[in-house]
Amino acid sequence: MKGFSNRWSDLPGYILGVTREIWEERGIATLEHTYAADIPVRTPMGVAVGNAGVIASTLATLAEFPDRELLGEDVIFSGDEEAGFLSSHRIVSTGTHANDGWFGPATGRRFQVRVIADCAAKADVIYDEWLVRDNGGLVRQLGGDPRLFARDLIAREGGPERARRPFTPEVDVAGAYRGRGNENEWGARYARSLERIMRADVAHVLAAWDRAAIGEYAGARTRVGARAIADFWLSLRAAFPSAAFTIHHRIGMDGAMMPPRAAVRWSLDGTHDGFGLFGPPTGARVHVMGMAHAEYGPYGPDGVGLRREYALFDEIAIWKQILLHTGDL
Repeated sequence: MKGFSNRWSDLPGYILGVTREIWEERGIATLEHTYAADIPVRTPMGVAVGNAGVIASTLATLAEFPDRELLGEDVIFSGDEEAGFLSSHRIVSTGTHANDGWFGPATGRRFQVRVIADCAAKADVIYDEWLVRDNGGLVRQLGGDPRLFARDLIAREGGPERARRPFTPEVDVAGAYRGRGNENEWGARYARSLERIMRADVAHVLAAWDRAAIGEYAGARTRVGARAIADFWLSLRAAFPSAAFTIHHRIGMDGAMMPPRAAVRWSLDGTHDGFGLFGPPTGARVHVMGMAHAEYGPYGPDGVGLRREYALFDEIAIWKQILLHTGDL
């Protein structure tokens, strides 16, 4: 690839390779050149600028989970060598909570959750990033409760006045990446489906998803069958029925010995004004940063059905916003 090390034959090889090099091969120092010095990294917990913060958080995570592995499931991407790429990288993250850290006193428990990271890369450097890790699922697998964890986190950060605020559009910073993805039909198809669900057309799932579809969702939840998947999306939308739904980025891809697939970055921004995944309505202003991948197959009413779906948001960040509003600490 033009401008990239000759170690990498294509973009998926680059993304998978540098991830393995950093985490499993302990090449943490390589972040000094793999990540731009002024990279903005956005997660549901907030925004950080600079590769020094990435290095510090990587060190802390490996200290807490020394056997952590990041197993790349897929890299869905758009762009080219001249303009640069946007890679949406889906990861299975595993490890053992062997030492005290951000997730609390060591429990000795194993975890397995998913992460999706959107990284803009050009000339061997990642220069812009959005990342969602299933922190709610991780906390559950360590024996905790996401709401109680968020409450404890606020206390550990110095109480409601000093606690770090989760990501909202107001705290975002301008990055160098300005793309919106591509015009491939599969990305457009999946984006339209999500928009229909968020307009309360939940019946669309029963028509457009494979009857035997499998969904992997925030909270380490697995749902099998279109009806169970429809109920998951309904319970999320029901919690924020008046929130604005926005598609920020979409990619569709064909080929490479893979089924047709799509990657979409989206958000819900508004008020916790309904019963659903997050309990009784509180009136809290909430921003949900969401990322999702989908794979298509032949079983559907028009000869196409969504057969695998992966949709992530961070329950801890959402509960933190709710609890900072209610003061239920």
